[in-house]
Amino acid sequence: MFLGTHSPRLDEKGRLILPAKFREELADGLVLTRGQEHCIYVFSRKEFERVHDQMREAPLSSRQARDYIRVFLSGASDEVPDKQGRVTIPPALRSYAGLGRELVVIGAGTRAEIWDATAWQNYLAEQETAFSETDEDAIPGIF
Repeated sequence: MFLGTHSPRLDEKGRLILPAKFREELADGLVLTRGQEHCIYVFSRKEFERVHDQMREAPLSSRQARDYIRVFLSGASDEVPDKQGRVTIPPALRSYAGLGRELVVIGAGTRAEIWDATAWQNYLAEQETAFSETDEDAIPGIF
């Protein structure tokens, strides 16, 4: 499970060092793709296959499903971390997420997310009030 908040930097070659806590899960390879809210989703290969299998269940007659799958998969990139735990983020994904040098990598359970540090701070500030007001209807059985 991916947990926590980490603050790596993007180097001049577009690489970031994966948080040490995430390296074992991602050592055999990972998939980067467009995430919602203009972040980058990071999946282990195994989890990405599970997500893809779920997508395959969507009916081809659903335009919304087709559109989502196209955007999600067309931005996907298979990567393998190097021996130092670095992974290259393709230019198209860096542009999509508006990444500068300062990054935030968060654990989001079954995936990690890569955010531009300023974008993450803005998102978190916007969501903190809604977070404190979340009731059981939003996430049944949690509270």
